[in-house]
Amino acid sequence: MRVVVMGGTSGIGLAAAERLTAGGAEVIVTGRDPGKLAAVKDRVAGAEQVDGVSEAEVREFFERVGVIDHLVLAFSPGALGLGPLAEVSPADIRGAFDGKLFPYLYAIRRADVTGSVTMISAATARAALPGSVALAAVNGAIERIVSPLAAELAPVRVNAVSPGAVDTPWWSFLPEEQRAAQFTAVAADLPAQRIGRPDDVAHAIAYLVGADYVTGTILPVDGGFTVA
Repeated sequence: MRVVVMGGTSGIGLAAAERLTAGGAEVIVTGRDPGKLAAVKDRVAGAEQVDGVSEAEVREFFERVGVIDHLVLAFSPGALGLGPLAEVSPADIRGAFDGKLFPYLYAIRRADVTGSVTMISAATARAALPGSVALAAVNGAIERIVSPLAAELAPVRVNAVSPGAVDTPWWSFLPEEQRAAQFTAVAADLPAQRIGRPDDVAHAIAYLVGADYVTGTILPVDGGFTVA
């Protein structure tokens, strides 16, 4: 089984790549940072430098790779666009879309996939959190395209995993003490009573990769955040 994990050099993407590799898959990860690629190259079958924001680089990558069984999309521009709408610049809003939604679309257009496409969205798509309008717009757009893509690309399956608060480098914009306090506060309100770990989401990704009768689905992995 050949799997490409785009955005697979850290956080959820890396956890998914390692879990799928442990399950016997031949996993190729992509990323932009040469240092991160060098750090993970011995943990997966291959690691290639690809800037997902560049449609040309994405096209060239898939021309080299050829046919794959599964595609996992885990791009993230980080916390770009986070904050009250009146204070977020239009450039940051565009950057949030350019760093996640559009790279997903570039990859789906160019990949020669036979089995499934799994996208990572986020719980902000379905939550009422002040300061998350731009993030909600991006992730909401990703979740909304799941169903039409599942119909359009059939029999290739298309699904999304929608994480809540997960302890990944995404939170690096906060100082360590502030981040720990934020996690404590969030966990106290969750039915699961803890913050998510990257492998929690990776487990869900691996499930969808192997679930031959599941398509057009958005799978929340948020500790109960969107039902609390």
